[in-house]
Amino acid sequence: MTDSLISSAYSQALEVIASVEPRIAAATRQELTDQRGSLKLIASENYASPAVLLTMGTWFSDKYAEGTVGHRFYAGCQNVDTVETLAAEHARELFGAPYAYVQPHSGIDANLVAFWSILANRVETPYLRKMQAKNVNELTEADWETLRHEFGNQRLLGMSLDAGGHLTHGFRPNISGKMFHQQQYGTDPETGLLDYDAVAAKAREFKPLVLVAGYSAYPRRVNFAKMREIADEVGAVLMVDMAHFAGLVAGKVFTGEENPVPYAHITTTTTHKSLRGPRGGMVLAQEEFAADVDRGCPMVLGGPLSHVMAAKAVAFAEARQPSFQTYAQQVADNAKSLAEGFLTRGANLVTGGTDNHIVLLDVSSFGLTGRQAESALLDAGVVTNRNSVPSDPNGAWYTSGVRLGTPALTTRGFGHDEFDTVAELIVDVLANTSAGTTKAGEPSKASYVLGDGVADRVTKQSAEMLDKHPLYPGLVLS
Repeated sequence: MTDSLISSAYSQALEVIASVEPRIAAATRQELTDQRGSLKLIASENYASPAVLLTMGTWFSDKYAEGTVGHRFYAGCQNVDTVETLAAEHARELFGAPYAYVQPHSGIDANLVAFWSILANRVETPYLRKMQAKNVNELTEADWETLRHEFGNQRLLGMSLDAGGHLTHGFRPNISGKMFHQQQYGTDPETGLLDYDAVAAKAREFKPLVLVAGYSAYPRRVNFAKMREIADEVGAVLMVDMAHFAGLVAGKVFTGEENPVPYAHITTTTTHKSLRGPRGGMVLAQEEFAADVDRGCPMVLGGPLSHVMAAKAVAFAEARQPSFQTYAQQVADNAKSLAEGFLTRGANLVTGGTDNHIVLLDVSSFGLTGRQAESALLDAGVVTNRNSVPSDPNGAWYTSGVRLGTPALTTRGFGHDEFDTVAELIVDVLANTSAGTTKAGEPSKASYVLGDGVADRVTKQSAEMLDKHPLYPGLVLS
């Protein structure tokens, strides 16, 4: 696709939008400007290709298509069938999975489909049928309690939030924590690493129906063969949420026992993040669970987003190209460069480093909370997100950590030298930031004071790198 064609497509699209609501067109232009001018280090974000983005802006958005390929509840879905078939075909080939379900709108939707599929496959009760027929939002806490009882008080064991797990892995305020009687496994308090013997002991004691593996802020790889052994020993279903590292699986960085797909009964993922596709979800499953997953609509989902499924197909086709494997390896290499950059400058990292795409920086050594660090960095044009660290004294809101990821800047072409400089700039900001005080003069976990001139200095140095690696090079909006 030529630069002029891309520029023309977006310029004309924005003209059409501006003719109806110019403020939306202006905000869209500004978002591109903001993304071009900042160091995007949020581990869950990336930059989709123009082809993926353009695929979402079509009339497929107008089509209802509840059901599955060849079995829809609406007429005239033959083109949607083509889209969903292609997306699932690309996904199966990309990940080597027997079955792929590409309808979920998000990662949490994918996880809900997986949970209910496991329950439908392993447990059958009148309350399950009630749940399938009723709006989830209408269920009371008493309904949930009865449902859990009907299910035999089914149990879920997942990674704790502060150890790097995700809120959909049994965190009590999340729906996953309401569906199941849940417990959590953590990491070794000294190393921050997964202790498989400890996970196995917890599983033997708790005897879960579902063992959830995967993470959102654990900077290391997981041995999924060992997790499957643990699941098999206690008769659990192994569900792996690979939303964060799906791109490293697709790009053949994670192979063998580090590739969850051959070992998990069900694997869920988002389709953006390191996979670099549209925002959405997906479920991969072994044949045993395929029929249950295929009932994701109407069990959990309503109408699929056909335009997003089309964009998933395009993104999966891109990820099947050899260039994506080169990209994925660079993502992992760049994370190591970023980690080394921090360590050489005396910063503290959870687990002491990384071997995936995530670097988890403990900012307590700078006398800051994660919220203060996140805000100060944003002032300097460095976009991150605060994150809990193991046994975090500041809880999940203020936190003691900042999570950093390399997928987005790797897409822009950043390499070892640039990521070393990124570490230098972040340390510069944090070393020149101090905690503020409340109105009562007490130490604050939110307010901060950034040293004079620091934001301008860091922004200028960042701009020099960003200019060498432009976002969507050749895209000029008229």
